[in-house]
Amino acid sequence: MSEQQCPCGQQASYEKCCQPLHQGVHHAADAQQLMRSRYCAFVKQEVDYIIKTTALKQQTLLDRDALMQWSQQTEWLYLDIIDFQPQLDKTHASVEFKVFYQSGANQASHHEQSYFVKHKNKWYFIDPTVEQVLTLKQPCLCGGAKKFKHCCALYL
Repeated sequence: MSEQQCPCGQQASYEKCCQPLHQGVHHAADAQQLMRSRYCAFVKQEVDYIIKTTALKQQTLLDRDALMQWSQQTEWLYLDIIDFQPQLDKTHASVEFKVFYQSGANQASHHEQSYFVKHKNKWYFIDPTVEQVLTLKQPCLCGGAKKFKHCCALYL
């Protein structure tokens, strides 16, 4: 039985590429690998992985059922990484990407510049769509020791 290429676009099988990340055996080495594995999680309907790789204080605000519904009702075509900035500062990185998908009879794409934060040696996605009320003087949403204004606020 031949192994199919991982949906994330890397030249490896799912079993050797994103599956160990989805299962928690390994953690993403950088923000680009996290971005690829999150896309793959949508393809494979690994919604719990999407949630646990989102900034710590945003996780409880995500709608698991809505994420699963979107994952299931979308035909994911491919991911195109346009740019990767591995170090914006000591703990942040960015990935510009385009996702191509089909929903019903319509083919579409989503283009985004995403930001990521490294906390306790793990990378997390900073979700700009999560509605939360934070003042600049509160602890950061990533779980780090800095105040929000000195950490992730710059990337939202």
